[in-house]
Amino acid sequence: MKPFAPEEKAAQPPSLFPDFRSSVTRAPASAPLKIPQTLTETTGPAGNGIWERLMGGNATDLTKQYKGEPLGERIIVSGRVLDENTRPVPNTMVELVQANPSGRYAHNYDQHDAPLDPNFTGVGRCITDAEGRYRFITLKPAAYPWANGPNTWRPAHIHFSIAGPAFATRLVTQMYFPGDPLFPLDAIACAVPEWARDRIVCRFDLETTMPYWALSYLFDFVLRGRDATPMEN
Repeated sequence: MKPFAPEEKAAQPPSLFPDFRSSVTRAPASAPLKIPQTLTETTGPAGNGIWERLMGGNATDLTKQYKGEPLGERIIVSGRVLDENTRPVPNTMVELVQANPSGRYAHNYDQHDAPLDPNFTGVGRCITDAEGRYRFITLKPAAYPWANGPNTWRPAHIHFSIAGPAFATRLVTQMYFPGDPLFPLDAIACAVPEWARDRIVCRFDLETTMPYWALSYLFDFVLRGRDATPMEN
């Protein structure tokens, strides 16, 4: 029996963080209302094969989704989805969304003056295996400017969404890269307390790096407990 690992709420970013300017208008201004959950929220596509039938097959290699070869630094991002006692969480859908190696998203909302790549859209998904493992092949994203100040840049990062056994259990977070000089300047990353900020930074791993082909980074998602990954609540 492993010791109880209570939730460490202080590690989670607050809804209102004034340095992140848009959180001022996004954060709730009133106390939340408790809405009884129905079967729509408490049930969902759990079980083997359900996610695949609902969403389609895995899309784990973002460099092979189109006919041409995308331009940029190829990387591998892998890890596990774990509970509060480091037990694997299988059959969990992990979605990935990111900017391309020029720092631009393949979305009409993004009008950054950087080139798009018709062979790379920066979107992928997979289902964790029996050991809670996931793995993506993608391109390393670049930094890009954003309207949080007169000269503010977002560090390279990848957005992740983890969908559990019910739709109400969806969690969202961001993963950053080690040694990025923009990381300590980023208002979104700094919403996480400094002592917990390493939980949103991946780690370079030489053992899983593929020689002459791609560097590898490891990143685990801890869903609950004392070591929970900071999420966007």
